[in-house]
Amino acid sequence: MLHRYLFTFCLALFMSLSLFAQKKIIKVGVVGLTHSHVHQILGREDQGDIKIVGIVEPDIALAERYSKLYKYPMSMVYNTIEDMINATNPEAVTAFNSIYGHLEVVEVCAPLGIHVMVEKPLAVSLKHARKMEGLAKKHQIYLLTNYETTWYPSNHKAYDVVASGKIGDIRKVVIRDGHKGPKKIGVNSEFLEWLTDPVLNGGGALMDFGCYGANLITWLHGGKKPMSVTAVTQQQQPENNPKVDDDATIILTYPKSNAIIQASWDWPIGRKDMEIYGLQGAIYADTGNDLRIRISTGYSDYEEESFKLAPREAPYHDPFALFAAVIHNEITLKPFALSSLENNMIVTEILEAASKSAKTNKTVKIK
Repeated sequence: MLHRYLFTFCLALFMSLSLFAQKKIIKVGVVGLTHSHVHQILGREDQGDIKIVGIVEPDIALAERYSKLYKYPMSMVYNTIEDMINATNPEAVTAFNSIYGHLEVVEVCAPLGIHVMVEKPLAVSLKHARKMEGLAKKHQIYLLTNYETTWYPSNHKAYDVVASGKIGDIRKVVIRDGHKGPKKIGVNSEFLEWLTDPVLNGGGALMDFGCYGANLITWLHGGKKPMSVTAVTQQQQPENNPKVDDDATIILTYPKSNAIIQASWDWPIGRKDMEIYGLQGAIYADTGNDLRIRISTGYSDYEEESFKLAPREAPYHDPFALFAAVIHNEITLKPFALSSLENNMIVTEILEAASKSAKTNKTVKIK
């Protein structure tokens, strides 16, 4: 009996180890170190899903600085995307360069069948985004966009509550994102240089933080485009952001609802929160883990539930775990999912319309 038990245990262990060994680790190249979100991947614990095989960064001083911090050898650093690909043969690339540089990453990687994940937003313009979309579809690669708020359990809980019908049909969504401003919070000079450049970033706070709201509202509306976009931008810190806006208010209209996106580098306290108002109640996603639901019981009375949410389960807790799972075909992104290309094409269209509206002082209609 004991021998049979040991045999069964060993067989199960062998099969488990075999399955683990069969799961291939994705070879990933990192393009650019100037976006401070790169710390997410450089400082990430080994989870057995991805392996950084090469880094592209022409700024040697920056590459050396991070090399000392994260203990990677400088032999992993290359001057161009082509050099890194030829030397390391990655299956996927994550882009942490300027938003303007996203197009070049896709232009080089897509024809080689290399999947790409960029930091938000997808592109500086609809022209760039359409080129990227065309290349991704032609060469059948995944092209994902990473937002910090994609990994917030509060946003996914809010989505599920809306889908359940608990608060009734959506009538208004208010999304607020931002901080004190890049210079005030002390971003590194390499990041600040392009983040406050109207060409390399495509704008200021409107692009940097307006994209979060556009991404979330497109998801909540199942991929429906707004009918119109109206935006007002300001430059409240000309001494810190002389070339770009640092505050933007964007109003989106839908057939029976509207959304207000407040994107700013002028908040006294950093924030990424969302309010959803339905016919019967409201949802407040106060932080990434904190959520409240209020159901109306009268004119101003309500019943409230509060939630302190745990992190999402793998691979939905982390951009790189999700990227690897998508490449492995372990999961399929739902239509207009937060990271998806189709969602972020609409995000780009909204941002471009908002920029046009702010410049012309006119509402822009969306076809």
